[in-house]
Amino acid sequence: MSFDDDLEPQHPAAKKGFEQVNVEALSIEELKAYIEHAKQEILRTEAEIKNREALRGDADSLFKK
Repeated sequence: MSFDDDLEPQHPAAKKGFEQVNVEALSIEELKAYIEHAKQEILRTEAEIKNREALRGDADSLFKK
């Protein structure tokens, strides 16, 4: 385990994986809503990754001086 690993938040889902939705049981409208929700989660997650990368870059530049 590296020092950077200690800084990353640990989430229970990261260890277990995420539960799959039984898409066969959903209506077409529910499937469309599920897709929209998934797209929003992807956007939210990508934004969080960018924020963390920016913070890490800022910290790296601060300590490399």
